[in-house]
Amino acid sequence: MNEHKNIPSDNCETGAHARPPLTILLAAPRGFCAGVDRAVQIVELALEQYGAPVYVRHEIVHNQYVVDSLRAKGAIFVEELDEIPTTDAPVVFSAHGVPKSVPEDAKARKMFFLDATCPLVSKVHMEAERHYKRGLEIILIGHADHPEVIGTMGQLPDGAVNLVESAEQARCYQPKDPAKLAYITQTTLSIDDTREIVDIFCSRFPTITGPHREDICYATTNRQLAVKTIAPRCDRLIVVGAPNSSNSQRLVEVAQRAGCAGAVLLQRARDIDWSDYRDIRTIGVTAGASAPEVLVDEIIAAFAERFEITVEAVSSAEENLSFKLPRELCESA
Repeated sequence: MNEHKNIPSDNCETGAHARPPLTILLAAPRGFCAGVDRAVQIVELALEQYGAPVYVRHEIVHNQYVVDSLRAKGAIFVEELDEIPTTDAPVVFSAHGVPKSVPEDAKARKMFFLDATCPLVSKVHMEAERHYKRGLEIILIGHADHPEVIGTMGQLPDGAVNLVESAEQARCYQPKDPAKLAYITQTTLSIDDTREIVDIFCSRFPTITGPHREDICYATTNRQLAVKTIAPRCDRLIVVGAPNSSNSQRLVEVAQRAGCAGAVLLQRARDIDWSDYRDIRTIGVTAGASAPEVLVDEIIAAFAERFEITVEAVSSAEENLSFKLPRELCESA
């Protein structure tokens, strides 16, 4: 973890006046999770070992800075396989996972593909398949149109998985057979919102089958708990992340509920509205699981130009998990 100290500045924007003091509470854990780190590594290693271009179906992770950085190295991003010309170049599937039809299509086209699906998302896919083989009706708690949800629902035939997005929908849900019911969840949901929905299902259907270990991933859980720790102390809180990043959006909601109404999502330092930061003494800074640390550094440096900052690292958990790379890349290396 980068350590940030008081950062001097020669910026003259504040004229002769002394810069006001500002404490930055830097949440930990924050930023890249093991699944994101693995996915980015897969694209980078494929570029190193096979050369450009490397095709990537969908954004490898939901962060424009990461996507642009990989594009500059030779990655070409597409939404569907039919956008890719006949080629021997590697094709990478994003960390969010894909429907089963995508690798089947890639095989039919004789494409060389690398699957960067996060192993914790793959775990949810396998749970869905097990429930289906047991003849259970499957509920997926998640957000419609999110790539992870599309990929999970696409593991099974149409109609085999029913999406529930809210507590209200959970209260109204009518299964075909309450005795043959199971649920799975998207990995990047709000812990509290998901617990409410699960509690409703467990109360209504006491025999419902859930995951052996909850599906919300460790990184989502740890980042939300870290935000809960610092939010009550903050006048404002910045979540570094992309608007289409589910886990980053959830961090903003968690911060607001935990006592910091001024929590916002920002992609880059250039997006800061400085009028929101007048007469403040303490801000919080964290980053979603797909946001690189360089963007956090950029945000802190921007505040250091206008304030006399003191950075306090606030850690609520330690993370040391890593995932294996695809066999094809290891063998090639």
